[in-house]
Order: sequence, then C-alpha cells, then structure tokens
Amino acid sequence: MTDASIGRRTFLRTVGGVAAGTAAASVAACSDHARQSGNAPRSSKTLVVRDIGGAYGEANRKAIYEPFSKETGIHVDVVHIPRYAQMLAQIKEGRPQFDLIDIEMSALARFERADATQELDYDRLENARNAGIAKSLLTSHGIGKNYWASVMAYRTDQFDGRAPRSWADFWDTRTFPGSRALQSPDAGPPELEFALLADGVPLDRLYPLDVDRAFRVLDAVKDDVREFWVDGATPGDLLERGEVLLSSVWHGRPNALIKRGAPLAYQWNGARRQSSGFGIPKGARHVDAAYRLIDFALRPEVQSDFAEAYPNGPVVPAAYRYLPREAADLASSPEHLYIGFDLDVDWWVTNMEAVTKRWQEWLRA
Repeated sequence: MTDASIGRRTFLRTVGGVAAGTAAASVAACSDHARQSGNAPRSSKTLVVRDIGGAYGEANRKAIYEPFSKETGIHVDVVHIPRYAQMLAQIKEGRPQFDLIDIEMSALARFERADATQELDYDRLENARNAGIAKSLLTSHGIGKNYWASVMAYRTDQFDGRAPRSWADFWDTRTFPGSRALQSPDAGPPELEFALLADGVPLDRLYPLDVDRAFRVLDAVKDDVREFWVDGATPGDLLERGEVLLSSVWHGRPNALIKRGAPLAYQWNGARRQSSGFGIPKGARHVDAAYRLIDFALRPEVQSDFAEAYPNGPVVPAAYRYLPREAADLASSPEHLYIGFDLDVDWWVTNMEAVTKRWQEWLRA
C-alpha cells in the first residue's frame, strides 16, 4: 500500500483561533543563542524565527539554532507568537516581527491562501534536492521540517492480556470494553479518518473523506467516549488514572508516564501523520539568512539531532542512519510508513469549518 506512505499529503491540526488586534506578543529570554528580541535592533547577522517554544523550542535551540549560529555567525532570536491571526496581522501591515516561521503545514497553507508568505526558491535549498522528502511537503510556500502522529494508546493491564491492534478494535466495545477518549475539534481536526478506518476504508482511499459515513460510525462509539480532549496532555492523564482505557493521543506526549511505569502502550496501525514546516513571511528582513537556516535544518545529521532531542520524526529519510535504534520509534520510521497515512492538508483547510459545525451539532444530538 505504497500510496498510503509518507508521500501523501500531510496535515496538522488547524492553527488555533482568531485573535483580535495586532499587538505583538510579549517575549522572554530563552538563552544567549536563542533569546526573544521583541523590537530590539537587529543586524544583518541576526535571524528571527517564530516557533512554539517549550520543549519543542528547546530542541530547536539545541539541535538547530546554536549549531547554525556557530557555523555561520548568524545569531538566532526567537519569538513565540501563539496565534495565526496575530502573525497574519503583522505580515499584512508589512512589519512582521519574524523572518522565518516554524509552524504546522496547515497554517502555512492558510498563510499561502492569504498571500502572506513568499514563494520558496528551491534552488536555494540544496539539502532539499533528491533528499527523499515527500512531495506533499515540498509546497510552493512551505517546506516540511518534521513529522508527528496521532495514534492509539491503551492500558496494558486491561482486556485479559489482549492488546488492541487497529481502529476497528477501538470501535469493538464488546472485545475491548471500557471508556474511550478522542480528540476535540478544539485541539485539531476531528478524527474522522479513524472512524472510516474502523469501518473498513483502506488507507489509500480515505480522501476525500466521506463525512456522512464517518459520523454514522462515530454514532456507534459515542456513548463510550468519556471525553473529547482539547490538549495533548489530557489523554495520557486520563489513561494513567484509568478513567479511560483507550484513547487517541499525540505520539510522544505520554512517554514520560510510560517511563515512570504507567501501564500504557501505543499501537501504530492507522497512525495519522502530520508535519511542521518552514515558511518565509512577506516583509521578512533577512531572507538570505532564513534560507540558510532552512537548508541547515534539512541536513540528515541535523534532522537526526532534532529527533533525538524531541520525539518528532525526520522528513529526510537519510536521517535514520544517524539515529540509534532506541530513538527511532517515530512517526516517519521505516516500519511505520505503510501502516499509517498522511493527513490531507488541502482537504482539511477547505473543510474544517463545515466539519466542526457538523461535529458540534452531532455532540448536541
């Protein structure tokens, strides 16, 4: 089933909310090499990157920003602007606070539709050439950076030693009884794909999604879903406390619980792969430096370093040559390519509003 491999379209949960106004986000210092600079003067040897901060931002600092600065002499400042609307407002006013955007590919698709990002010149990205990056991640206004996935997690001390192996098992409440949890639209696109997989739709026939069929399948499990979660930490917490026995999760989020001995495990069949990427806003002041950092981040060894620092999979397959086996259980791992699928960014960007409205009506019914 090669059509369902990493080469299909990708998606990440829709970027959150609409923000009013155009006020710049307040920023706090991160480190000498990746501090947030706000409106401080910047030289031509400075590049400002927008990322989400937290553990992801720290992995960027360790694996990308600091080595890049050491090699090139270009200082990397970081801003954490959480809202798509706030970033878009800055770009439309011609004063973006950032030269490079690290964000979900779905947001990059929305920026492109809003005429807010520059068309990429792939001749300036040597490490993207013939690197095996999925075509769906080589878009006109954005390029993929790393993968993660939504998968099924479950309690290993339940079900008389049996382990659920597919989304059909998630829907099988007789063989695997107990409460479940699924993602809310507030955290990203509803997991219609999992319902369709449970109903027998092949991985390579998911899109365009049959929305009516998906909601009919969701009807069958609705009464068993204890919670539709709205943030990545909640599924692991629910599972650890035994409030649910199965849940969709963002892979990597419950890892700390598992390391502490919580009886939890993942299964990868039907994993929904998603990707973050890079885009250059219109009005960026340091475009050359932005291209240089993108190209640096696509080196196989740099991709590997990032994957070791944060559990997102490389988009460059050669990165796996540098990863130790114990660190390679990732969304883009070779053993996971043909048993999962890539979310279709274009389909969800076009249909998210209508599906969310349908979801809200379904919950009230």
